[in-house]
Amino acid sequence: MDESISPVDPPERLTALLEQARKAGFLGNGPIDTHIEHARVLIDAIPAGASTFVDLGSGGGVPGLVVICDRPTMRGALLDGSTRRGAFLTAAVTTLGADDRIDVWVERAEVVGRDAERRGRADVVFARSFGSPAVVAECAAPLLRVGGVLIVSDPPDGGSDSNRWAPIGRAPLGLRLVRHEVGPPAYSVLEQVDACPDRFPRRVGIPAKRPLF
Repeated sequence: MDESISPVDPPERLTALLEQARKAGFLGNGPIDTHIEHARVLIDAIPAGASTFVDLGSGGGVPGLVVICDRPTMRGALLDGSTRRGAFLTAAVTTLGADDRIDVWVERAEVVGRDAERRGRADVVFARSFGSPAVVAECAAPLLRVGGVLIVSDPPDGGSDSNRWAPIGRAPLGLRLVRHEVGPPAYSVLEQVDACPDRFPRRVGIPAKRPLF
């Protein structure tokens, strides 16, 4: 973590962290304010009463770090398989003073999804730029409790196509599409209506190599 980031007001601290993420190559182009605004659209879709979340493939911390700042009572985890990004996220959580309520899991999602202590526990799973709909669905569903929701950012060029979340692919995972917004930004909300079957997720790499849909 860059020691030049001083403990200032949370909005400034968040912006500084996201600037650092961009310099490290963890966050895409565009103004930092735009990344934060995009994250807040996803955060606004959190159901009332939700208290736990997982940011799937957290990367540069969007939306996970924004959730930490905007929803100070929520507990959760930032999940990323990269040790470099994991180190950044761990330091960022410390900088934001959220160590007591936020974990950083530097693991593959397929591994976490088969861990009995973490499976089926989250009220909300976020996914932004994690992978194709099939990969997102298979890696997110095992983390959600029944009644929990997956809030996923859709790409601008495909955001108007709700068939990205076709029933043939998501239904076997226990997911139901409940909301689709064309944006901008485009995003979808899927509810975990049934417990994800024990056979999912498949072993590491298989969701991408042999997608369900």
